[in-house]
Amino acid sequence: MFDFVRNHTRLALGFMLLLIIPSFVFFGIQGYSRFMEGGNADIAKVDGHPITRTEWEEAHRRELNQLQQRSRGVDVSQLDTPALRQQTLDALVRQQVLLAAANDLHLYPSVARMRRLFDGDPQFAGLRGPDGRISRELLAAQGMTPEMFDQRLRQDFGVQQVIAGLTQTVAPPAAAASAAFNAYLQRRVVQVQRYDPAAFRAGINPDDAALQAYYQAHQADFTVPDQARIDYAVLDLDALAKAAVVTDAELRKAYADSLAKYTVPEERRASHILIKADSSMSAADRAKAKAEAEKLLAEVRKNPADFAALARKYSQDPGSAAKGGDLDFIARGAMVKPFEDAVFKLGVGQISDIVKTEFGYHIIMVTAKRGGEVRPFEQVRGEVEAALRRSIAQRRWAAAAEQFTDTVYEQSDSLKPAIDKLQLAQQTATVQRQPAPGASGPLASTKLLDAVFSNDALRNKRNTDAIEVGPNQLVAAHVQQFTPAHVPPLAEIKDQVRARVVEAQAAAAARQAGLARLAALRAGDTAGLPDALTVARNQPQGLDKPLLDAVLGADPARLPSVMGIDLGAQGYAVLRVTQVLPPAPLPGGDAEFVKQYAQAWADAEAQAYIDALKQRYKVQILPAAKSVLEASTAPSP
Repeated sequence: MFDFVRNHTRLALGFMLLLIIPSFVFFGIQGYSRFMEGGNADIAKVDGHPITRTEWEEAHRRELNQLQQRSRGVDVSQLDTPALRQQTLDALVRQQVLLAAANDLHLYPSVARMRRLFDGDPQFAGLRGPDGRISRELLAAQGMTPEMFDQRLRQDFGVQQVIAGLTQTVAPPAAAASAAFNAYLQRRVVQVQRYDPAAFRAGINPDDAALQAYYQAHQADFTVPDQARIDYAVLDLDALAKAAVVTDAELRKAYADSLAKYTVPEERRASHILIKADSSMSAADRAKAKAEAEKLLAEVRKNPADFAALARKYSQDPGSAAKGGDLDFIARGAMVKPFEDAVFKLGVGQISDIVKTEFGYHIIMVTAKRGGEVRPFEQVRGEVEAALRRSIAQRRWAAAAEQFTDTVYEQSDSLKPAIDKLQLAQQTATVQRQPAPGASGPLASTKLLDAVFSNDALRNKRNTDAIEVGPNQLVAAHVQQFTPAHVPPLAEIKDQVRARVVEAQAAAAARQAGLARLAALRAGDTAGLPDALTVARNQPQGLDKPLLDAVLGADPARLPSVMGIDLGAQGYAVLRVTQVLPPAPLPGGDAEFVKQYAQAWADAEAQAYIDALKQRYKVQILPAAKSVLEASTAPSP
């Protein structure tokens, strides 16, 4: 226990906060408090009350921020799709419908019930301070006051109650669960004969006429989109740090000023004996525990060599007692302060007096120490220089950013003045209107690409503005050559066209071979079929979904069943289903499957209920929402 609390207290508190308000992270404070308020432009209505575009944008921004945090380094604008905007709107509408229903049904808990819920639920324990009240500091870190938290928690409880009766009590009919179980786990015996286009490629040699015909019929497939060859320059802290000039004297001063940074942290290895005495114990019990600790201290001082044996016998810390009280090496900040102070005052082999902490009474012995040495300058010179350059870059950033922005704008016919002035690297690239697959850094920024393909950059040959593409990172570009979308002449892409024709003809040959085999099977010729497989949804035996769906969709009353499946570019497959077998017993029984089916049933019931509530509360998606979605799909000029 002592080890766990020492290592995980802050993590536990943060996790508890996330547990109790998951829905608010998405919708935010205003998503709840503005339900009855107006806004600047209505994009939907629920029960006559508007959802404004501002609310939609704020919710969408929060969703994008969460996605960006989960996908570090990805340009958030690439995630901003019409589908995600629609998803955000759907979630807002759903939440407002549930809020309206909770209000109509009077499902918000009373103040007294809220107090019982908060005081009685152990998941809220980490939010309570020593006085039993909610911790203002922890809430302030989340941008909330206790009043906001109370309002949001009450509304969340109310919303949960709207569909709790369905999601928590649903019991699907046994016949339906049994039918689903059998349908999902039913096994079938099948013979599969595949015709892979790869087996036919060697015999295909298209002539020039075939290449010309394919090229003419598939112009769109060979269209090269708009391209621009650009010069660009990146101003960031790395560039400023690289350009910074530092002297040996400055390096030595920086080293002297930061000796603590280059000192190996001191650690002490300690063992302890804990006699528990927390705040829940009576004064008499605490006095008894202290007396027991003092008695043990006397024994330890009498014979320090018995410390480990006494710890194993008497210590009440389950994390270390079995190890003779050993806590391994301890750095500063790892333990509660009274314990840490005692450890770092003791020399090796010394034993402390009784140390009182929130866990009880400790007897501590330091058994070893390490660290505390200062690393010599020559050993850390590279680190000192990197830190000093970084510090200089941070101090220069604001002025350099302004200088870069002004120069690329005022001397817009070239990036060279800005590059020379700030000692930046000139870089080149060929880009399209959308980031290339796998692009990273500035070239993954749609803001930069939009600027590159703007009229000002293409027609007027001006630098783009300095564009922020990341924290402390500005980029400007200059278009050297623009190539509009076009179809290259056949001569330039003849090999590419030939490869496409070969693939198409090989797939056609595989299909023809498969159809011939299908006809033979239907005529009764089963010679040469591969060995049979026994397949099921949970045991596909390597069959992909189209083949598995066909096997399990065969009419069991008409076996053997023969069918052919056109797999397009992957060729053709011939199937012969011969037998239906009952489901194989699951290793752990079918309880987990039934549980999952019940959850799916409950989700379907809840969705149907929400759909009915949408009709009841007259949900309207207004034309303004459609306009926003259409604008988000419009191509860049």
